[in-house]
Amino acid sequence: MRHARDLIQKYLEYCIKLLYTFLMYEHNDYMREALSEAKIAGQLGEIPIGAVIVKNGEIIARGHNTTETSKDPTGHAEINAIRQAAERLGGWRLIGCSMYVTCEPCTMCAGALVWSRMEKLYIGAMDPKAGACGSLFNIVEDGRLNHNMEVESGIMEEECSAIIRDFFTKLRTKKKNESED
Repeated sequence: MRHARDLIQKYLEYCIKLLYTFLMYEHNDYMREALSEAKIAGQLGEIPIGAVIVKNGEIIARGHNTTETSKDPTGHAEINAIRQAAERLGGWRLIGCSMYVTCEPCTMCAGALVWSRMEKLYIGAMDPKAGACGSLFNIVEDGRLNHNMEVESGIMEEECSAIIRDFFTKLRTKKKNESED
């Protein structure tokens, strides 16, 4: 009897590990899409942050930073994706949707996530200087607001951190070279 219990225990552990691997693979796929959006922003000279919104396993909206190119302070990846999702779904309530974003949202974007009724938020890299989803503030999980969401961070964290770090390193080098000329 004990042998059967041990086999069942090992089988269940295997199934849980397999399920976790599958779920992380799915999360990584969506975060890769958000990273693709971040790369587009970087190529435009924008801070390379990207976001995708998923509903029922399908990406329904994409966004990347456009603040500089649009000369619009609200041109953040998250806001652009939320606008696109609302247009596609025909309403502002994004119930049942999840956002994957390469960098922790700021206060403006965190507020927009709450008001849009986003269900889940998956973050690549946290932002200790301006993050509003767990680092500096935690707007999306604040129980005083009328809506909260589940948050998971650290998805493809190294890749998400690297794209921003590399962008600012190149920007500082460029500014230094220009000042020396």
